[in-house]
Amino acid sequence: MICESINELKDNIVGVLAIRDGDVVILDEKTLRDTVIDTMVFSAVFSVDADTIALARWLIRRCAAKLGAIPASIQGLYDAMGAQEVGGFTVPAVNIRTLTYDFSRAILETAREKNVGAVVFEIARSEIEYTKQSPDEYAVAILAGAIKAGFAGAIFLQGDHFQVSAKRYAQSASTELKEVKDLIWEALEAGFYNIDIDSSTLVDIGKDNLLEQQRENFTIAAELTLLVRDLEPEGICVSVGGEIGEVGGKNSTVAELQAFMDGYRKELDKHGTEIKGISKISVQTGTSHGGVPMPDGSIAKVKLDFDTLRDLSLASISEYGLAGAVQHGASTLPEEAFDKFPACQTAEVHLATGFQNKIYDGGHLPREIKAKIYEYLKKELASERKENDTEEQFIYKTRKKGFAPFKRELWCMDETLREGIRSDLKEQFSFLFEKLKVVGSYSLVEKYVRLVDVATMQPSAEK
Repeated sequence: MICESINELKDNIVGVLAIRDGDVVILDEKTLRDTVIDTMVFSAVFSVDADTIALARWLIRRCAAKLGAIPASIQGLYDAMGAQEVGGFTVPAVNIRTLTYDFSRAILETAREKNVGAVVFEIARSEIEYTKQSPDEYAVAILAGAIKAGFAGAIFLQGDHFQVSAKRYAQSASTELKEVKDLIWEALEAGFYNIDIDSSTLVDIGKDNLLEQQRENFTIAAELTLLVRDLEPEGICVSVGGEIGEVGGKNSTVAELQAFMDGYRKELDKHGTEIKGISKISVQTGTSHGGVPMPDGSIAKVKLDFDTLRDLSLASISEYGLAGAVQHGASTLPEEAFDKFPACQTAEVHLATGFQNKIYDGGHLPREIKAKIYEYLKKELASERKENDTEEQFIYKTRKKGFAPFKRELWCMDETLREGIRSDLKEQFSFLFEKLKVVGSYSLVEKYVRLVDVATMQPSAEK
């Protein structure tokens, strides 16, 4: 059910929730999890009334906090990894492009069953645009998923690839940086206490030495880190990530890592040697986002350089106290690759397209919806088709942009179909949690991560 007015929403929470003194009291937890959370999250995403959306989102946030699902920074755990107090696992960071409520529910049900605490939910700057999910909407859908899944604990929300566009930066550096800064501010207010800064697009390999090649990258990364430190809520040290090599480009080197880190630290030290820097570093070791589609639509096999990944992780840990290197573009790798990430002391691995493929090709998405999405792509995104692309290649590369126009239709699919998708995702996450060795990590998160319930104001229109 989707409520279109505050009164309609309030009628639906009678006997289940009460609003008292600017906060929420849960009167009937079972009914909240069974039915009312569905109404609240669908209203939070699809209502046409702005005041109803605001109230629904606030109610979800406060209910999640009351039930112990709280947005958090993973910084404490990564500090422990950098100090080599803990290790032997790789944290999965998952980009959700559609069905965010069902998707996060599937992840967190699996996490609860497997005693997993170390899992990150992220969305990139580009994904926010083409999936039509603002940071606030994304956060609320995941918190609702936690309520539905019965998961209590840290919810790690992450801004992935908060990227500086080299093209727009060249046209107007101040305008492009303002847009990234505004996005960081918006994300922090939504509870994203993990921010991956990507200014690696500004690396200039035409410069004479590695320090100069990385200068624009580490200077902007330091500037954006300082902004995060200024804005982060009291009691929370936001986990910030940096990047030295653009995914899909040439493989990174330890020397590049050192040039970036030394320059970055000097920039931060100009403002105070006590300022906390990045917790991890994204590198390139042979993958590309989404994989490389062949003419028949299959995905080309990728030769990921695990030796380079290990060298970069070890250097980042031993020389700079970071949690390790971060691997992007990994979800389409063969299954046998995933247990190599913990062996290489990889801190974090980013996963997106493989889950998207599971939704499209898993057999639960109705043929008529899939056909409508593909027709939309062929009509509306024809300009993105390269001259030598087969139709299969074009569809594969663009279908990530087909979810937003059909968001409501996808969310409102029959429960049996959505349960089938959740079941497929749970099976996939059970496998990944085992391979990445985060099973049993809940206790580590409890030990090293501080939970802070950041106050959110009751919407003024409802008072």
